[in-house]
Amino acid sequence: MTQLVHYAVDRAIATVTLDSPDNRNALSAQLVGELSAHLRAAGADGGVRAVVLTHTGSTFCAGADLKEAAAEGGPEQGTQRMLALLRLIVELPKPVIARIDGNVRAGGLGIVGACDIAVAGPTSSFAFTEVRLGLAPAIISLTTLGRMTQRAAARYYLTGERFDAAVAAATGLITAAVNDLDAEIGALADELRACSPQGLAETKPLTNLALLAEFDAGAEQMQALSARLFGSDEAREGMSAFLQRRPPSWAPPG
Repeated sequence: MTQLVHYAVDRAIATVTLDSPDNRNALSAQLVGELSAHLRAAGADGGVRAVVLTHTGSTFCAGADLKEAAAEGGPEQGTQRMLALLRLIVELPKPVIARIDGNVRAGGLGIVGACDIAVAGPTSSFAFTEVRLGLAPAIISLTTLGRMTQRAAARYYLTGERFDAAVAAATGLITAAVNDLDAEIGALADELRACSPQGLAETKPLTNLALLAEFDAGAEQMQALSARLFGSDEAREGMSAFLQRRPPSWAPPG
């Protein structure tokens, strides 16, 4: 089986690379399993100070693997994997930096929200596309609502429109939009190398205290909402239209 996620460590920084560009790094069972395993390895490695999560191809992550969800007979397994992955990132005893140099959609935004620091290059774009498929950003709201301003979340959740890295930074979804992504990630890595492992391990939970509490309080409800919507006729039409590259039945003519 071809490996979909790669792992390397250089001078106390672990780099985890999503490498499934053919399906835009969609969250298949294999990709989520490999990603989770690498994150746990980094978390358990006393020589690792921080994790950089990056990608190959033009898309950081497109969200759920809709073809696989259909093959599994529904979204339940996928939503369970997603909840576990997001919580793993939030709880990991090492800072996680998202290095974004492309498109981020749907569930991919949940991963960005779970990361401690997120930096995007000038070609990056973002969209909460669920609303256009008959769905809602249910599970990913657990890691994005607490990051974004309420006004921004309302606009981009409800319209599903695309926005750029500068807007993502202004709304709080990401930490910074930069022109030289490698230079920024390199500078952040150097800053983290200078930090005490104990200091990082004890400080990260402080920054995520409210996020984790809200995550645990809402996880069961958001999973139930996601499952109900995925099983609806409207969502089936939306996902079919997406996979068939046609407008859904509710789209205006023209």
